[in-house]
Amino acid sequence: MSQTREVGRVVRGMAASDGAGVKLNRVIGGPDLPQLDPFLLLDEFRSNDAADYLAGFPEHPHRGFETVTYMLAGRMRHRDNQGNTGLLGPGSVQWMTAGRGIVHSEMPEQENGLMQGFQLWVNLPAKDKMTAPRYQDIEPGKIPEVESTGARVRVIAGSYRGVRGPVQADATAPLYLDVFLEDAEFEAAVPVEHNAFVYVYEGSLDVAGRAVTRGELAVLRGGDTVAARAGDAGARFILVSGRPLKEPVARYGPFVMNRPEEIRQAMRDFTEGRLA
Repeated sequence: MSQTREVGRVVRGMAASDGAGVKLNRVIGGPDLPQLDPFLLLDEFRSNDAADYLAGFPEHPHRGFETVTYMLAGRMRHRDNQGNTGLLGPGSVQWMTAGRGIVHSEMPEQENGLMQGFQLWVNLPAKDKMTAPRYQDIEPGKIPEVESTGARVRVIAGSYRGVRGPVQADATAPLYLDVFLEDAEFEAAVPVEHNAFVYVYEGSLDVAGRAVTRGELAVLRGGDTVAARAGDAGARFILVSGRPLKEPVARYGPFVMNRPEEIRQAMRDFTEGRLA
């Protein structure tokens, strides 16, 4: 018999900036919710003002985790120190495994208009932190959608109603759904051992009897089912879950390892040009 998850707490994001001054809403990774194992960071970027995003994210390193960029609107160009390049447009996803190290940039390819999306950081277990870097670049047409009365669900990772998303990430077995609800209810199965959250980016939502509004994240606890209903104006939200690693986390800027000495080594490797 299934059990519905309850809302453990609701967190509102804080205004922040990253890269070369890109303005964003930091929901995981701030003082109210430093992490939610295996998730290290969740940022939403959303602006019609080019001054808020035009400087982008110039060249910077990563080691020891994965970054997930999901674009809702706008265009972002990705380049790395291995000569890889790609364009992220509306509805596309890049799931990047930094592994032992990568140096890359993410820069807007537009001078005006709406830029909106999310970046999620997903931790890697100790055994995978020094794996070879790799990308999963997923075009909008390759992300399956499940439609029902008043609801549309994009399945980015994991599965929903028997439909599997294109992302492969075995270490944390993530579920990543982008949900559009009108006057409708929503229900999804989530592995009971996973940590999970809902983040509302349009409208409002009732999650297990708790109101969650735009810009708020609900941490979900217990149970194997997530149940929600859209507010009067409908809702758009992401539902994300993952298997917790339950390992020590040592973190400094763009490096996430298990021990402080590994962070110091990552910094030396970057300074000496040996990170990637």
